Amino acid sequence: MTAMTLYIWFPGNAREALQRYHEVFGGDLELHTYAEFGRDDGPADAIAHGILAGPVALYGCDAAAGEEALAMRGASVALLGTADAPTLTRWFDALAEGGTVLDPLQARGWDASDGQLIDRFGLRWLIGFEHAEATAAAD
Repeated sequence: MTAMTLYIWFPGNAREALQRYHEVFGGDLELHTYAEFGRDDGPADAIAHGILAGPVALYGCDAAAGEEALAMRGASVALLGTADAPTLTRWFDALAEGGTVLDPLQARGWDASDGQLIDRFGLRWLIGFEHAEATAAAD
């Protein structure tokens, strides 16, 4: 691992969440079950360790009994300038499906666009891009 990566303990829906993030962001997805890891502290088909490697990297698992699951407050996953404007717009729209848009992706007074949402799995996202970079990429 060469950069910070978010590791999420999901409340029993890690497979669904990581597969959805794979659909949205692309990349490579590995899912390993509790059974594969020889764990007996949860259902055999629960995800013990999942890896999404690609333009957006995430790790995740199903929280075992007694472990706290995702409850995001006071933070967001920031995808600011991490891809071109059309890609970031597509990601925003895809993550918003089944979630809650807190602030629509829109032009701001500082020559940028951004927006915030909470996806259907409870992750809060801040997505945006600089207009000058978007214009330069289009030229």
